[in-house]
Amino acid sequence: MQTQVTTQVTLLTEGTYPHSHGGVSVWCDQLIRGIPDFDFRLIAVTGTGREPLTWELPGNVRDFTEIPLWGKPPAGRAPRGREAQLFRAGYERFLLALLDPAAEGEFADQLYAMAALARSGSLSAALRSEDAVRILTSLWNRPHLAASAARPTLHDALTATDLLEHALRPLAAVPRAGVVTHAVSGGLATIPGLVAHHEHGTPFLLTEHGVYLRERYLGYRTGPYGWPVKALLLGFYRLLAEEAYRRAALVTPGSRYNRRWEERGGTPPDRIRTVYNGVDPADFPYSGPEPAVPTLSWAGRVDPIKDLETLIRAFAGVRAEVPRARLRLFGGTPRGGEAYRDQCVSLAAELGVGDAVTFEGRVEDIRDAYAAGNVVMLSSISEGFPFTLIEAMSCGRATVSTDVGGVREAVGDTGLVVPPRDPAAMAKAALALLRDPATRASMGEAARLRVIDQFTLRQTIDTFRGIYGELAARQPWLVLTPIGVEWQARHHQERHQDHHLTLHDNDITQDDAITEIAQ
Repeated sequence: MQTQVTTQVTLLTEGTYPHSHGGVSVWCDQLIRGIPDFDFRLIAVTGTGREPLTWELPGNVRDFTEIPLWGKPPAGRAPRGREAQLFRAGYERFLLALLDPAAEGEFADQLYAMAALARSGSLSAALRSEDAVRILTSLWNRPHLAASAARPTLHDALTATDLLEHALRPLAAVPRAGVVTHAVSGGLATIPGLVAHHEHGTPFLLTEHGVYLRERYLGYRTGPYGWPVKALLLGFYRLLAEEAYRRAALVTPGSRYNRRWEERGGTPPDRIRTVYNGVDPADFPYSGPEPAVPTLSWAGRVDPIKDLETLIRAFAGVRAEVPRARLRLFGGTPRGGEAYRDQCVSLAAELGVGDAVTFEGRVEDIRDAYAAGNVVMLSSISEGFPFTLIEAMSCGRATVSTDVGGVREAVGDTGLVVPPRDPAAMAKAALALLRDPATRASMGEAARLRVIDQFTLRQTIDTFRGIYGELAARQPWLVLTPIGVEWQARHHQERHQDHHLTLHDNDITQDDAITEIAQ
């Protein structure tokens, strides 16, 4: 008779659970609570390490570690003697991998070689030394490298070295031999999982709700750095993404759109399985009567990636046709995002709609945000498979969304989808729904039925329970639980059933990202 073994999962997050609200944090909490017989270890990459906990950790979270990217540097001294020589040689090869396509094969080996230094605190100290800056400056001056033509300055070298020092701090996480490490985003959250896989052979699972690399490309377009700095850091994020895709035992995108990026990043197609986000329809019932005043509502975090400027411009077009219309924005502003919020407030005032646009802040019950609007809006320039959208759909509200990520997969024909960064198209769609109560009602009803049929929380949790069981079975000292066997059989043929989606015309691709940034 086989013995039941408790599955232990190390969950890896960055900037989300358990320190912030939002869709990914909700997803993490629901996953952990939905599998109470599994033990979880949580490693959270944070900002300063002083962020308060937003979520009460469930009882099956047995260990919790924070890795602050900023704030006080890790304790430790710079390496000396032979150790310093080895660091300088290895760090030069690491930087060369970021700068020279012919040297990219060095990236992974040097990344893992730095892990031991990071755990002792020596890496952070070494990267804050003059040696580190001198090595980068010397490489940038090599004429055969593209960056040399941009004439990088000493300030560029100091900035890039500082950003890399902070980005590499997750290497200090102490990897433990375990059943599964599960990163719930790409990027820096993957580093502890990659090190655990490298040092212990621990299976590494990657779930991308959005496309982390794509969002870095978008963010660096307007970032406050010179081109050489942007090119170096984006080289780091691209190679890190490719290493994660290469080493993952399984990649579980939240949409088929994400799958396209992951395949282009080097993930073998037979190691990708699309797992949609889900909600409990009982937690998001019909919202009830619509507001008497024509209202557009939006829910999320106040962040440039959500493109509230386009939404506000679209609303100005709506208000010109429907003078009583209002726009209500629900959601908190992350620390450091206050300037963007002020920019949006100023834009509303400039467009003459400041009196009709309200920033409500974080709402205690997110359902109130959906009930507040006749139409629920989503204006993002990047998404995975957005929770706010399927929650609003479950509440029976008609939606207008931008055609990014997995939005079209979520909505189907139960809402209106418009191009991103197109205020006129968004205004036209919102006006069409505000003027047609019957269509709003039928779309809302169809949206809720679509959620119940395809996007329930139970389906999501059962899928990940099965994935954990399957990956645990790859450990020779563990026993595969019956549900793992059943899941493996049930999904054997599904590995090849996801249809490839082409990137949207308005998307930025990996091949031309650096060129567009330079322009």
